[in-house]
This record gives sequence, C-alpha cells and structure tokens, in this order.
Amino acid sequence: MKKMVLVAAVLAMTAGPTFAADLPVKAMRAPPPPPFEPWDFAFGSAIMSDYIFRGVTQSNHNPSVAAYFEPRYNVTKDLQFYIGTSFESISFPNRAAAEVDIYGGIRPTFGMFAFDFGLWGYLYPGGECFNAGAFPGSGIPGSSFQCIANGNLPLNGNVAKKDASFYEGYAKVNVTLTDQFQIGANEYYSPNFLNLGAWGNYASITGKWTSPSTIWGTSGFGMYISGEFGRQWLGTSDSFYGVSSILANYSAGIPEPSYNTWNIGIGFTYKVFTLDLRYSDTNLSRASCNAFTSDYRTTNFALSNITAINPGGFGSGWCGATGIAKLSADLTAMTNLK
Repeated sequence: MKKMVLVAAVLAMTAGPTFAADLPVKAMRAPPPPPFEPWDFAFGSAIMSDYIFRGVTQSNHNPSVAAYFEPRYNVTKDLQFYIGTSFESISFPNRAAAEVDIYGGIRPTFGMFAFDFGLWGYLYPGGECFNAGAFPGSGIPGSSFQCIANGNLPLNGNVAKKDASFYEGYAKVNVTLTDQFQIGANEYYSPNFLNLGAWGNYASITGKWTSPSTIWGTSGFGMYISGEFGRQWLGTSDSFYGVSSILANYSAGIPEPSYNTWNIGIGFTYKVFTLDLRYSDTNLSRASCNAFTSDYRTTNFALSNITAINPGGFGSGWCGATGIAKLSADLTAMTNLK
C-alpha cells in the first residue's frame, strides 16, 4: 500500500509540469506607443465686439474679426518651434483698416513651467499721413507731400503717421499649479512702439482657473475665469508728434504717457469653440489717451483736457472701461483633423 502511494506521488510530481506546459497561454504585451509626429499646425478665427490691445481699442469700439494660422515643429514633446501669421480688422487714426501680424519663436517646457520666447511684428498697411507741419525736408519722420495735402485730422487736429508698424521681442512663462489653477508672467519690448519714435516696454501677470472636467463629464463643455494686470511703459516720441504751447515746449517729441491696464473675464468652451466675456480698463485720463492714440473721432473738448502733452484740449474714450464679447474657434491638425 505504501508503495502505491509513493508511486502516485512521484507520477503527480513529474506529470504536473507537463500538463501545465500543455495549457495555451497568451503573452500580455503593452500596446506600442503612438508614433511621434513632429509637424503640426494651429488655426482659428474670431469675431469680437471690440478689439482691445493692452486696454486700448484698436477698432474705435466697433466689432472686429480675426484669423490666424500657425505651423509648428515639435523637436520633442517638450520643445516646439513655431511661426505664424494673424489678421485683425482695425480702425486706426491713419485710416489703416487691417492689422497683419507675423511672429515666430520657441516654446520649451520644463515640468510645470511652459516658456515662450519670440519676435512679433505688427504691420498696418493702407495708412495715410496726417500732419500739416510735416513738409518735405523738415527732418520730421514721415514727411511727404501727401501729408501736407491731408493736413491734420479734421475733427480735432490730431496727427498720425502713414506707417504705424513696429515689432516686439517677448518672453512669457505659464505655470500650471494644478489641473485647475495657472499663473503666468509676460514681458514685451519694442525699440519703437507703434512707430511713435518712443521705446515701449510691457509687463504683466496673469491668472486662470479652469473648472474641473468632472463637472461636465463627456459633454464637451468647459468654463474658466481669467484675468491680467499689466503696465505699459513708454519713452519719448519723435518730433512728428511734438507739441509746443505756453504750458511746455515738446516740439522735439512728447513724453508718451505710461499706464496700467487690467482685465478680468469668464469663458465658456464647447469642443473647439470659446465664448469669452471680459471687462477691460486702464488708468489713462482722456487727455493722456488722446495724446497717446491720436484718436481721429473724438470731438470731446474740455478745459480739463488741456495738458502739456495735449494742449488741444480734446479727450479720447479709447482707453476707458469697456466690455468685450468674443466668440472664437481654435483647432490643431493633430487633435482636430485626424
């Protein structure tokens, strides 16, 4: 009896592995990573009730349309080169009706820090010169016979160069603190802001809160609240914008008014669409706003608007509080066109 039990035990020990080897087994392999696609491009368009740039309207507080196209090359998932162009409808004092932007740069990412360094050019084709004093040979930049023929701007005597084009270098960082909170900082510098002859430096801080995706589920909806506080510093203009009065002699150029600007708003997203509702304002007075912008529509004369850099006494509302509604669509080839 003991011999039979021992034989059975030996058979079980030797046969077990054989039976296990005969069972079909499928190897569990992780799916291969998706192929890395270095090339991408982003594009989109927008319609807005007012085109506000650093607190100042570019469209005379009228609606504006915009579009952009941006090819991108991803060296790695954390390093991107890009170039782009965008177009906006405007209403400038020199009668330019369109802004054409050309820009390019590099976007490196290090963990929670997303940087952006580049150069941005602002072109304003179709402008005319308005300055009766800018005669040929006067040494005033922008002098031309056309400038004499046009004279000053008819409603208030302001002046405007034919070409307001300029460029800026910029550096930006966006910090993703959590899935809901982001903060950022921006720095822009131009040696000749808006072709005024004055240097310009703009710095700002930003903040954004995005609602948790669990609130909306798979509906495609989203919501955010964001804001920005910035300061625009400006140097002294060239003599084209110079003024002289009993208050002061700035015939060689006026000290352009530096100012603070801020905005806050709420946005609603659905797939590629965004509806942004925003409040924007500055601390510029109407007099300083007129001197800075050369507003071509204002007829708001007041003794309180007479200052050393604005002796004509006209005040502009282009820099005051305003609300903006903007509907935009933004797509990328890798995400939306696959």
